[in-house]
Amino acid sequence: MRNTSIPPARRKKVASVRMSPGGYLALAAILTFVAVICLRTHRDLLALTLIVGTWTTIPSLILTDKLIFDGVELKRTGLSAFLKQLLHRRLSVLAISDVERVEVTSLRTLRRGGNVRYRYRVDVMGNDCAFTFTSGGKQFRRMVHAVLPHVDEHRLDVRARELRDHLVETKAVRADAERLGIAPNVVLENARTAAEKRIEKHRREPVSANNEADLERSVLLRRAANDLRMSGRLQQSAEAFRRALLITPRNGWIIYEYARLLKSQASAFGDARLLSRACAALALAARRESNDARLLERVGESFLEYCDPARAAKTFRRALEVDENSYRAQLGLAEVALAQGKLAHVIHHYNDAVRIAPDKPSARLARRESEYYSRLNNDEDYLAAEVRRMNWLEAAARIQRLTARASFAALLVALVGSSLDQFVGGIGWAIASSSIIAWSGSLLVRRLLSTRRRLAVDA
Repeated sequence: MRNTSIPPARRKKVASVRMSPGGYLALAAILTFVAVICLRTHRDLLALTLIVGTWTTIPSLILTDKLIFDGVELKRTGLSAFLKQLLHRRLSVLAISDVERVEVTSLRTLRRGGNVRYRYRVDVMGNDCAFTFTSGGKQFRRMVHAVLPHVDEHRLDVRARELRDHLVETKAVRADAERLGIAPNVVLENARTAAEKRIEKHRREPVSANNEADLERSVLLRRAANDLRMSGRLQQSAEAFRRALLITPRNGWIIYEYARLLKSQASAFGDARLLSRACAALALAARRESNDARLLERVGESFLEYCDPARAAKTFRRALEVDENSYRAQLGLAEVALAQGKLAHVIHHYNDAVRIAPDKPSARLARRESEYYSRLNNDEDYLAAEVRRMNWLEAAARIQRLTARASFAALLVALVGSSLDQFVGGIGWAIASSSIIAWSGSLLVRRLLSTRRRLAVDA
């Protein structure tokens, strides 16, 4: 009988984003510098070959290197992914059901007036695979809105959850602010003192009952405030939070999100008092919603992020009292114990996380961490090897930062000094060459030492 089986239909692309070109550009800069050195030593053919090969190959790698999501799997495509597949004999694919955690880091790239510009880096990890993509344009927003809603919230860190819910196009954020009557930064700066006085006056007054229209407006203001914060419009976000808290001053989630804004302002403007206010707001949010385990988990993670492990541990324990199956609270307590150097407590909390994990990827993550720290606790040779690796990794990071600065300064001396004195120019080129070699070596060392050691288990 003839086989009439139909192959599975090919899934359509839902979103795609280019991978970060930072590594490619660094390699291109190094090869270009080598070509310049070849020109100075009269190796013209080798220099021409390096320049042509570099600036034809590297752009091709950048343009083709993409991360694609088809609704079920994340897949890396392009020339570099093809070469990696040939070398490692495995595809760069991660099913969304196998994602263990999503972590987001933010970098402040520009500050002007009350606005800052954030660049976000998203790390999606699971099943011995990791993908990283950075913010920039519509493709990034489309990828975030396509991927993160498919990942359970207990696998998202605090910033990933915020990015999922409040990453909005700047024009839409500005339109929402105008519709809600939130003034521009110039107006808010002039009225800041008066606003603070109004807030203090309201705190002394009894809270009146809110009607349905006020509650609806509070919801709109809360969403606008978070959208404004994620887009870097911190002063307008503060004004939106102020108005939302005037309507619903006892809402723990709004107080928690306001604390996150205060932390952003403290980092942007270098104000330690704002950080203290952020911690006080977190404590108030935990008191106002003392029976909400999900909020207590996020408050504890924020305390840990703000370098207050004692309050974080207290909040995580309260979350476990409310919900004994609070997975993120157990992970948080493990991180607190690790910060305090209590390996036995770390292992205990990760084992509890394995027991209450809501799905297989979360259990796999907690089990792997438990086994790793158990090995550290029981095997002195492995512990010594890991401590040595971390020390080398830290030293390589310091060397990389130092040599990066030295190479830029030496290149400036070489370029300017060559027109003034050949001896000074020669010294500049020598220092620049040594610095770039050291920078490349430290980068390679960091790549090699970034993964944990796997030592054979003694019989």
